[in-house]
Amino acid sequence: MYSEAGATQAVAISLESVSKSFQIYEKPHHRLMQGLFRGKKQFYREFKAVSDITFEIPKGETVGIIGRNGAGKSTLLQMICGTMTPTSGTVQINGRVAALLELGSGFNPEFTGRENVYMNGAILGLTRDEVEDRFDDIIAFAEIGDFIDQPVKTYSSGMYVRLAFAVIAHVDADILIIDEALSVGDALFTQKCMRFIRAFKEQGTLLFVSHDMGSVLSLCEKAVWLEKGIVKSSGEAKQVSEEYLQYTLQETYQDEASLVSTKFERPQKQETVKAQKSNPVKKKILSVAEYESECKVTSNIANSSGWKTGEAEIVDVTLEELDSHSEGIVFKGGEQVKLSIHAKTYKDLENPILGFVVKDRLGQDLFGENTLPETNRNPVSFRAGETFLGEFTFTLPMLPNGEYAVMASIADGDLYENIQHHYLHDALLINVSSSKIRWGLVGIAFENISLRKD
Repeated sequence: MYSEAGATQAVAISLESVSKSFQIYEKPHHRLMQGLFRGKKQFYREFKAVSDITFEIPKGETVGIIGRNGAGKSTLLQMICGTMTPTSGTVQINGRVAALLELGSGFNPEFTGRENVYMNGAILGLTRDEVEDRFDDIIAFAEIGDFIDQPVKTYSSGMYVRLAFAVIAHVDADILIIDEALSVGDALFTQKCMRFIRAFKEQGTLLFVSHDMGSVLSLCEKAVWLEKGIVKSSGEAKQVSEEYLQYTLQETYQDEASLVSTKFERPQKQETVKAQKSNPVKKKILSVAEYESECKVTSNIANSSGWKTGEAEIVDVTLEELDSHSEGIVFKGGEQVKLSIHAKTYKDLENPILGFVVKDRLGQDLFGENTLPETNRNPVSFRAGETFLGEFTFTLPMLPNGEYAVMASIADGDLYENIQHHYLHDALLINVSSSKIRWGLVGIAFENISLRKD
């Protein structure tokens, strides 16, 4: 990600000795005094938000920008976008930049959503005719309905993000910059944005700012860690995020403990171990954690986004508890469940593939399966006009709090070459609350947790 100056590799973003300083006045009249004295006396203190940053990002790189609040992340991105001028140094951009910075940036609150679409399109380099050609797609992506003709000052924060992201998704950008704004969107729209971002990564350069290390690790190959306006570390996203986490923990617990790199230590000598074992063993059994949560499942087929060829379609997707044989609405996690995909074909199908994937809010695949293993063993065919059913029985994992979606699809072909006849991004919605799962993407039930002298 970082390249030395003069590298022959194609570069999307180049910064050389970039700094940004602000003048901080203690009292309002000091600003006037500074103007009257014309620099003969200084009435302000200088605050360096960004200090002497030099790096290059090759085209096609996906980079996460991490750091605590006030580290200089947003200031750096604004200079890259051209909305803020550096105090010193040079910023060079090769390609069209589309950015989603702080909430509502680039929008005039007095203008309607429609007017802001045209204004932002012009700012991002589109002609009026180009905006008109893409306008319907932008509005369809934003999904804000009649509010497109209302002043954006009446919008909720989620509507701001919807419209802003819809615009940047349709400007054919070479460089995409996202600054934490997606944290305010609902789960379905966030997944839609993540699908766009993952597709954009294949041909563009991405700068992604987030305090969520899971998001950074999921999206980014490399990372830059900013601390007090300087680059503290850069490199592989996993390594940099671990360094950042260790640093923040040290800062938090510096009065209580010192964190060091974990090293293997040899066990104590045998005689010492025997002496310890002769002591009475005091065993502390912790209460086994109650992992049950409330998982509310709702159908979203009528509103699900996706695509279809018209040759076959998914009619319904249901999730039911296996013992009750009735469609469930609320689950606790850990039950035996059955997910059913009901489909209909409008042409003769040989060995169609029905499948599903459960995704989290960021669009990360958690688990899923399809009918291909079964049809490989027992081939089946259906005539035009027939309905058919795919069923999957499994133990429902215990999920952390959050919003999830079940993707369902029907395809024709094999594992490597197939045609997706119907693809639903969010056929079912799962909302998890009151979960005790604290780490990881899914949880398991521990039979016992103990703490004792070894």
